[in-house]
Amino acid sequence: MIFLICGPTGAGKSELALKLAKTIQGEIINGDAFQVYQEFNIGTAKPSLEERKIVPHHLFDYINPRQNYSVFNYQKDARQIIESLIRQNKHIIVVGGTGLYQKATFYDYKFLNENKSFEMNDLIDKSNFELHEYLKQIDEEAARNIHVNNRKRVLRAIEIFRQNGEKKSMIIANQHHELLYDVCMIGLDLQRDKLYKLIDERIDKMMKNGLLNEVKALKDKYGTDIQAFQAIGYKEFIPYFNNEVSKQSAVDLVKQHSRNYAKRQMTFFKNQLPVVWFNTLDDAYEYALKKIREN
Repeated sequence: MIFLICGPTGAGKSELALKLAKTIQGEIINGDAFQVYQEFNIGTAKPSLEERKIVPHHLFDYINPRQNYSVFNYQKDARQIIESLIRQNKHIIVVGGTGLYQKATFYDYKFLNENKSFEMNDLIDKSNFELHEYLKQIDEEAARNIHVNNRKRVLRAIEIFRQNGEKKSMIIANQHHELLYDVCMIGLDLQRDKLYKLIDERIDKMMKNGLLNEVKALKDKYGTDIQAFQAIGYKEFIPYFNNEVSKQSAVDLVKQHSRNYAKRQMTFFKNQLPVVWFNTLDDAYEYALKKIREN
């Protein structure tokens, strides 16, 4: 049986996944965009090495931080492991908060053509406003959904039109996104005040466990331009190391960004996936065992 355990950051997803995996002899697959990176441990709340020895864990710590890793890469890697575990009749538990990664894996989610050598030299000197106005002319709906200052996404929408000869909005609308696997989707939805308290406490614990030293070591080793440094808990400390803000201000920003991210996660999961929600870990755990008995 396949389970997806999802929900906002700090809600207890990893704890639930490990408890369930131990009970049903299941194997855990990472569903978080940044826990794939080696060395980015404390700030991503990665399961400890000791926890990963209890039951098999997959897709943790397997990407060099200098590499870029996309949802396209994850879809391929996750499906390969899922198919292998299905053939072995293993229970599978995918756990994480990166909803797009999970939707792309479980659904018939096709990616748009992307030619790395495709050039758009005529747009290099265009302002954000000019690019957005151009996008309006070729794909008004896409332009409506992308902020004028999000230059990267605006350029990508233009690139899709030029490469495919179709509007990005039309290509997406024509995808059916049918579910490919029989998945039991379980979500942890805590009361807002309780969740925010847990988030703040977790970040304070990360600081006590050496988050600042981890960020500095990674900054010194890899620089801050790598994709992995976009993770919450890392990028916020860049101004601190540049002597632009205090340490406490950086920590407060990590907490704020984590709370904002939790809101976005819940919006995605509740609108995009058929999740059964629970307010406590114990209720979610009992529901999962019930589904096992019924299966």
